[in-house]
This record gives sequence, structure tokens and C-alpha cells, in this order.
Amino acid sequence: MDYLLAHPDTVLRALGQHVVLSAASLAIALAVAIPLGVATARSATARTPIVAVLGIIYTIPSLALFALLIPWLGLGFWTAVTALAAYAQMILVRNIAAGINAVDRAAVEAARGMGMSDLQVLWRVERPLAMPVALGGVRIAAVSIIGIANVAAWIDAGGLGTLVLGGIQADYPSKAVAGALVSAALALTVDLLLRRAESRYRQHLNVSA
Repeated sequence: MDYLLAHPDTVLRALGQHVVLSAASLAIALAVAIPLGVATARSATARTPIVAVLGIIYTIPSLALFALLIPWLGLGFWTAVTALAAYAQMILVRNIAAGINAVDRAAVEAARGMGMSDLQVLWRVERPLAMPVALGGVRIAAVSIIGIANVAAWIDAGGLGTLVLGGIQADYPSKAVAGALVSAALALTVDLLLRRAESRYRQHLNVSA
């Protein structure tokens, strides 16, 4: 706590960098995961290679993945974003596909019987009903990204990990603890907010039903 009180500007700057890094990674991850999740749910042929590739990426240690990307992207923000977005794919794709597959097939067939196209069925029927499960995946992915983003300090990507790393290198425990505490607080806050969003959406679905 000593470092937090003595250097609030430094901590807030690192927190802001961490939020931007995590938000950008999650946004890009979702942009990629949504079509992959739909393809995984729709096609058994696509499911196997998609899950296999994402499983391999997910098992690579974070620091090793950063190192693999450095020759192509160099050090810094975008290397971290690329790695973090890649890590989130397994969680997001699995939950999006699970949410779509959990939709009542009778509702899907009824929509098709009304003349809806596959895209219309996805948007008007499957999307709203699959959203609670998908939001659960977003919550887990967001918390994971916030945690792994601390490692991005090793490749000069900024964030709260710089406090942890700087504290370790300078033998300054209070600085390292400050970074860890704020990172944990951020993850817990995001988790709470997304849990509430998920709960409210489920309540909305129940009322609409």
C-alpha cells in the first residue's frame, strides 16, 4: 500500500495502459471468435481443425507466445494484443458454439419454416438465446486477458505488469505488490460487472419468454 499512496499518478497511468491493452485484445478476440464460433457450431467438418488449432495455441506458455511473435511484430503493444487475443479464442469460440448448440432446435426450425434465411435465424433467434452462455465466455476471457496482460510488461507493452516487473528487478516489494493488487482489483471488478450483465440478460429472457 505504501507505493500506491506515494505514487498514485504512476499507478493510474499503468492502470490506464492495462485497461486499453485488455479492452483492445478482447475486442479483436471477439471479432475473430464470433465467426469461428458460428462455424464451429454449424459444421462438424470445421469444428475439428478449429478446436485443434485453438487448443494448441492455448497450451503455449504466454511468454513463449510473445517470444514467437517478436520476430514478426517486434516489441510492444500490438504484439501483446495479438497474443492476448489468440489466447482468448479457445474460451470464446467454445462458449459461442455451446450457446448456439444449446438453442432449442424447435425454435430454429419454426423460424426456418417462416421463411427466415440462415443469417436471419442466427441474428433473430440463435443470437439472443445463445447470449447468456456467450457472455459467460466473454467474462472468463476478459479476466484471463487482464491476468495474462501482466506478462506483457516483459515485451515493453506497458500496463500494471511494469510495476510488478519493476518492483522485482529493483528489489522493491511494495511496487510489485501495488501492481499485483491493482491488477487483481481490476479483474474482480470486470468479473463482477460482466456477471451482473449476464444475470440481467437471463432475467430479461425469462421475462420475455
